[in-house]
Amino acid sequence: QKEDIEVTLLPAGHCPGSVMFLFQGENGTVLYTGDFRLAKGEAARMELLHSGTRVRDIQSVYLDTTFCDPKFYHIPSREECLNGILELVRSWTTLSRYHVVWLNCKAAYGYEYLFTNLSEELGIKVHVNKLDMFKNMPEILYHVTTDRNTQIHACRYPRDDYYFRGNRLPCGVTSQNGTPLHIISIKPSTMWFGERTK
Repeated sequence: QKEDIEVTLLPAGHCPGSVMFLFQGENGTVLYTGDFRLAKGEAARMELLHSGTRVRDIQSVYLDTTFCDPKFYHIPSREECLNGILELVRSWTTLSRYHVVWLNCKAAYGYEYLFTNLSEELGIKVHVNKLDMFKNMPEILYHVTTDRNTQIHACRYPRDDYYFRGNRLPCGVTSQNGTPLHIISIKPSTMWFGERTK
């Protein structure tokens, strides 16, 4: 038996290009989320999840349940997290040009929202190891750089060594013009909100 199925890709908000799949056929409608991050009210604005003025009748949802656990009772919005990081980075980088921030990012993708907003708000490009992963994303490419002489770094250690080597950035920069750098490390992580006891 053959059946025509309509497959619609919906933005997942996880990293650039991430999607959720909406399958519609004679036997009903199925939503497969994969990794996603939607802010409150965002699903309500997705026209393809609606039929007229009603929410589309979806028989099954295959849901990424990484954070479907009572210990993740409250995960702040992306905007709240950005504002907190922005305040910290601004207060640190304005002390002197030798005050540097290292964003200790676990994955290669998924932090573009953070990089873009920090760069726009502070006028500082974010140092990354390579630009090729952003070559098809000009809106992000404008905010990142391979120039190590910047105050915000998201460079990574080779072989994913996640430890902070004293006063040294993963790219090896330890000073500018002979003046030692003062470095703080920020590890953007949703998992942290589940590790807290309250």
